[in-house]
Amino acid sequence: MRPLYLFVGALALGLIVGCKINETPSQENPYPVVNVAPYYEVDTTWPKRQGDMPWGHMPGAAIDAEGNIWCYTRTQPAIQVYTPAGDLVKSWETESNSTAHQIKIDKEGNIWLADIGLHLVRKFTPDGKELLHIGTRGVAGNDEAHLNKPTDMAIASNGDVFISDGYGNARIVHCDKNGKFIKAWGTLGNTDGRFSIPHAIAIDSKDNIYVADRNNVRVQLYNTDGELTASWKNIVVPWGFYITPNDDIWVCGSTPMKWRFDPKYPNAPLGCPPKDQVFMLFRPDGRLLQMWAIPKATDGKEKPGELNWVHCLAVDKAGNIYSGDIIGQRMQKFIRKSN
Repeated sequence: MRPLYLFVGALALGLIVGCKINETPSQENPYPVVNVAPYYEVDTTWPKRQGDMPWGHMPGAAIDAEGNIWCYTRTQPAIQVYTPAGDLVKSWETESNSTAHQIKIDKEGNIWLADIGLHLVRKFTPDGKELLHIGTRGVAGNDEAHLNKPTDMAIASNGDVFISDGYGNARIVHCDKNGKFIKAWGTLGNTDGRFSIPHAIAIDSKDNIYVADRNNVRVQLYNTDGELTASWKNIVVPWGFYITPNDDIWVCGSTPMKWRFDPKYPNAPLGCPPKDQVFMLFRPDGRLLQMWAIPKATDGKEKPGELNWVHCLAVDKAGNIYSGDIIGQRMQKFIRKSN
């Protein structure tokens, strides 16, 4: 049997060594404290807005071939164009009884507007000259000649126009490049092929059609014949889309939630302010690659970097996100960062 003093000595040495090891972590295997996930920081200097350039609700955003950011807002001038550095390029007005909802730019550089006030989808030159319109000006309806508060439009590779008709109706309208009605599909409901506020629409390079079926908490995918090909359910309450040239599918909105009434917003659809604000990045097969949660303002005093009812987003070549909201009444630039 070992003498007691040897046992005690060995125990004391072990405690000393143990304490020494705890005080000096190994340098061979340092703990990985760096998070390599991308994140975003708001650019508080963007844009360099002049005092006489007002903003209202900001439902639409697009980026042209030169990288300029087009803002579609519910005040006048409704169209405001800024450089990535924040300088105003130009602006133009719409009619006083029009109401902005979404903006798209086609491959020829034409500007498309979804107007829920005039019940129209319209095509303009970049300087604001109207080239055509779909729907009957100022008259709502649900037939080949009328729309009812159309929310968005997307242009296929052959120039055909697909419209999410949207707030008043619950259907997708397909027209040719000249605005002639071809077909429509969809009715109000929550089963496949039906919609509850189709709030946005987008088309990728292979002519897959993405519909933000907002109140059904899903993104529905169709081909150009109107056949349902996929449905991404219960992942995001989708409010807006942006598709990059390599078919990254960006979605802004909120995480799934119970629709609730808030008396502070009596005119909101179903009185349902979103509980949070997110950007999500998908691939066309539905894989979610990235999610970023943005702080949500709750007191009506939105700070820089907060969103309140995010409605639209556009992503530039550097991965920066431009996003507009309704209650916050502004467009903000979120700069992509990474560790």
